[in-house]
Amino acid sequence: MAPSSETATVRVLCPKLVLSANQPGTLQWLIGSPFFPPFTVVSTFRCVHQSPDFEQESDDLRKLLPKGFEVIGALIIGDSDAEKSALEAVKAARRLRKHLSEGGELDDEKIVGASCDARTGTIQFFISKTENSTKLEPVASVVYEDKSGKYLWENGCLLHCELPIKLPFYFPASSPSDSKEMFSDAIDSVITQFKEPNVVYIAETLKKASGDVPKPVVLRGKDFGFGADASNINRLPAAEQGSDVKMLLCSHLCMNSKTAAVVNSAENADKIHVSVLLNRSEKSPASGAPVAEYFPAMEEARLIVVDLSLDVLTYAPKELPLMHAVSNLVIPALVDQLHSLKKIILPYLLMEHPKLHIYHFNPPGVLHPITTIYELNYGETEMKQVDVRKSLHLRLGLPLDRPLLRTANALDLSVNDGSRSNIKKRGSTLLKDVHIGIPSSGVFNAVSEGVASLIQGSYEYYHYLQDGFDDSGWGCAYRSLQTIISWFRLQHYTSISVPPHREIQQTLVEIGDKDPSFTGSREWIGAIELSFVLDKLLGVSCKIMNFRSGSELPEKCRELAMHFETQGTPIMIGGGVLAYTLLGVDYDEGSGDCAFLILDPHYTGSEDHKKIVNGGWCGWKKAVDSKGKSFFLHNKFYNLLLPQRPNMV
Repeated sequence: MAPSSETATVRVLCPKLVLSANQPGTLQWLIGSPFFPPFTVVSTFRCVHQSPDFEQESDDLRKLLPKGFEVIGALIIGDSDAEKSALEAVKAARRLRKHLSEGGELDDEKIVGASCDARTGTIQFFISKTENSTKLEPVASVVYEDKSGKYLWENGCLLHCELPIKLPFYFPASSPSDSKEMFSDAIDSVITQFKEPNVVYIAETLKKASGDVPKPVVLRGKDFGFGADASNINRLPAAEQGSDVKMLLCSHLCMNSKTAAVVNSAENADKIHVSVLLNRSEKSPASGAPVAEYFPAMEEARLIVVDLSLDVLTYAPKELPLMHAVSNLVIPALVDQLHSLKKIILPYLLMEHPKLHIYHFNPPGVLHPITTIYELNYGETEMKQVDVRKSLHLRLGLPLDRPLLRTANALDLSVNDGSRSNIKKRGSTLLKDVHIGIPSSGVFNAVSEGVASLIQGSYEYYHYLQDGFDDSGWGCAYRSLQTIISWFRLQHYTSISVPPHREIQQTLVEIGDKDPSFTGSREWIGAIELSFVLDKLLGVSCKIMNFRSGSELPEKCRELAMHFETQGTPIMIGGGVLAYTLLGVDYDEGSGDCAFLILDPHYTGSEDHKKIVNGGWCGWKKAVDSKGKSFFLHNKFYNLLLPQRPNMV
């Protein structure tokens, strides 16, 4: 039972409660879980269909939100009358919950209403006890949790089910309008089969690394209790589950429960794969010959076969019985997804069907996965797909210059063989993110430490003599460019391969910057040439900063820090015939002390992280050290190439 509002505490797990760029009147749906303590806010989704359009909002959230999470209230950007604004948010949340529920019955659950003052940013929470309540109860205690991802995934797991379906149906050739009804009937028939006594669900762990992998669990439809409220099902400690398959908990298939693994995100959470089998050959007490049934068409008919690929992801506590997780989470998720696919396909039923594919993402700042349905008839850069992703970015409060919901960023839910973290490195011997774990810069003053502004995202370390190619003495800028391009690749802004020296040279020849004799030469390049190549190969624009002397660089620390905070891309520093890659700056405004995080492409050794760090090939370089010396020569001209993130989703 939910606590009384006088003692209720709202717990906020999501890192950002109020999404950016909100305007007065903007609604945000507060997302919680029936498995968490009441009034626990896991995430927040912006309402993107204004007025609001509750039918469209409910359709979108039904596709987007995994089972195991639900709308528990709403937040509105309001004025100084917080309770009045919160009451408006509560009414909207209750209407949305009715649209999301199958029956649209009276909603007498206690839900959260919140108001954020548009001028001050102050947030006040209230509790609505029943649908007919006209007065809200203020909440006195609001707790903003740290390490909320850990809370979610140490106690919970993901159930994943894929089900390809070839769905044939007939309709009278003389009456094409009947096709929609016949297609809907065929969908309903599939839904009925999910709950038949002879259906079989096989659950197995997705983590195969350990030798002590539990056997798959076979669950039969005749044993299911459909329609129960999963949140009210008794959860048992693992020690009490016994051998009865009906009592087996999700934790039985969770390998992280049996190890000391650190789990703080959906990507490394325990995952259970569920397969669906329809047993048509169950043993019969009496033997008999095979029977074929024939249903003749009364008139000329047309056959259409619709290909559907269901792919659902649900969240469950590890102490929930596995049988209830399947019957009350996985199966309803399959039903909802079938209805969503039907709605998309119906307008095109007698034409070429849209090529639909389902992806799951776990974008930064959102603690749980989200599910999207993309039409693959359109390329990722075509405007229809871009508009779909823009709407999703807006709903989730994601920046519009990060390709976070492109297909390359989808969750990998394939079988885990214990090398999950190395999947993207496979086939490459290059080191990634070599700056992680290096000693601090030492920038501080008597009052506070400096704040480091660093590269955002991953990159590969390119340096002299790699790939068996001797570029020692002239190829440092080429290697810095390769590191920069690797960053754009790993952030999924591009799929092109990192170009070798000759391709870089050929690109400069093709655009008319160099003569044909430049291809295959050992000539240096600088910031201007790098900007030309990035523009030509990636469509990336660059900002170039020039300095008459190395002594001027510390004066631009604040500007460089802003680059890393807003753009996050690596920077190329060129000085004379030398080039370096800049990965960050550490700057203290009080003392003026600053340091530069340098990745040096002049390294000629093996891919040995310890050797690279200990040798100073990646590390902090003080603008002026304790002996008054600077890494940057005072009498040398420097230029900096600052690549800009493309404004794309």
